[in-house]
Amino acid sequence: MAEDKKDYQTDYRTITIKTTDGSTLQGKVNITPNQRVSELFTIQKGPFVVLVEASFGDVAGKTLFVNKEHIVWVEPED
Repeated sequence: MAEDKKDYQTDYRTITIKTTDGSTLQGKVNITPNQRVSELFTIQKGPFVVLVEASFGDVAGKTLFVNKEHIVWVEPED
């Protein structure tokens, strides 16, 4: 059965992540409408956070899969 594309909604939020090795990453995460960014880390059970349009150092526009165990802090932008 094919899913109806109208049912799928995206809500991208820009965040900054600091990792255990000292790297700072910035990018967008897709959350469900009416969901908070913090719920990516508390409710979702997968080991990775997916960042799109990510930048770090002099690299930009990448898609990154970041292991939650290596994240020190996350700051969402308003």
